[in-house]
Amino acid sequence: MINVLIVDDDKLVRKGLISAMPWNEFGMQVVGEAGNGGKALEFMETQQVDLLLTDLGMPVMSGIELMRHARQRYPRLHIVVLTLHQDFDYIQEALRLGAIDYIAKVQLEKEQFEEVLGRITDRMQNMMELNRKKIHLDDVNTRYEQAFVLQSMDHESHQCWADEFELHLEEVQLEVERNCMLWAAPKSKSDELGAKLSELVPAVPEGSLLVLQDIYNLTWKEIQTWILDYTKVLFYEYSPDRPFVSVSMTEDIKQPAETKDEDVNKIKEIWISAPWSYNDTVYEQLLLDLKSARLNKSQLMGVLYSLVMEWNHLFAYTKIGKIAMIHNFHSWHQVRQWMDQTRETIRKAAERTVYSPEIVDCVRKAVLIMRSEMNQAFTAAELSLRFNISRNYFSQCFKDLMGKTFNEYSRSIRIEKAKEYLLNTKHNVAWIAEQTGYADEKYFSRTFRELTGMLPSEYRQANRNAPQS
Repeated sequence: MINVLIVDDDKLVRKGLISAMPWNEFGMQVVGEAGNGGKALEFMETQQVDLLLTDLGMPVMSGIELMRHARQRYPRLHIVVLTLHQDFDYIQEALRLGAIDYIAKVQLEKEQFEEVLGRITDRMQNMMELNRKKIHLDDVNTRYEQAFVLQSMDHESHQCWADEFELHLEEVQLEVERNCMLWAAPKSKSDELGAKLSELVPAVPEGSLLVLQDIYNLTWKEIQTWILDYTKVLFYEYSPDRPFVSVSMTEDIKQPAETKDEDVNKIKEIWISAPWSYNDTVYEQLLLDLKSARLNKSQLMGVLYSLVMEWNHLFAYTKIGKIAMIHNFHSWHQVRQWMDQTRETIRKAAERTVYSPEIVDCVRKAVLIMRSEMNQAFTAAELSLRFNISRNYFSQCFKDLMGKTFNEYSRSIRIEKAKEYLLNTKHNVAWIAEQTGYADEKYFSRTFRELTGMLPSEYRQANRNAPQS
């Protein structure tokens, strides 16, 4: 029997896994549970554990720290990580430390438990088979000149495409990470292996083939770590038109430093304010700058999410319409495709308004100014002057595009902001009136009652104990 230890700081998660999983059907038994990494290490000192299922984010000792200690003390231990969210960099670190798989907790309700345990069992058997045959690349300087890495850019997919490939060339096959396999053959068979793998690339979803040169005197662990580091570079360089990449392992991989939050925020602000939806030159330069920034995947997703949220916040219920968020991406190529499609959607929507893209952009900028400088009671005349448009034409465009007159829209967003202040601050009504562009507190209160049916003080009292979303 395979002895399993489950480590998670959430007791309900531990109990749920223990009771819900069909352990016996896969020759497994849960021999213990722990609420943090420290307790897990104490348990393993007295009890044999073959498979460790551990959460990544825990108090006292995180899952990453636990993996470092456990792999050092128990080299043959198999580890599967549990994660509440699919954080690319965090999971990559776990895979570098030897995790054979990871499971997103949110997927446990969607997947069959048998499928999860079946996948883990297969991976364990493959690893044990490799150990029994002593298949390593540590003797690479005498047998191998180069290696080939066939991978799907979608490392999160559960599709086991590699199991279907039987090349029969005395090759070594090792799993670098999920959906990323390394093959190597003796020198006499290397060219034939490369040719066969090249033919298989189209069968791999978003497939790419790395030809690794200069692998002499490198251990398997060194090769695996190098490949995992290179996948971050490949994220920005991959293109289905160029799926084959030859690279020397003597090259240092320059990993980009973590981009500071303030720099990411600047990128967001530029994208939100720039006329990228109709100006080709601006659009291409923004894309080039964004790619050059080499944001990690979560930061890049944050920029795109902010862009979509801001756009939809402004135009979701207008004639311009809503744009859909990209749910996942595995390469810059996919990001670029989504951006092109999104831009085309916006341009077509703008064409239906009978106004030029420049006019649509002026209205968009006017709305951004009104929202960002809420304490200024802008008039249509002031903003039309900024954009060098007549007041009457600006007001007409604004109403047609936003579905409200300029004054109606201005009043509605300022009152909505006032509601936030009333519920989330202790400032008095006079202060809130000033922050939302009303110099006269009485006029503010009268306007607030017209739109909400209550005075500001009544609204605060009525909603003081209401749950906030």
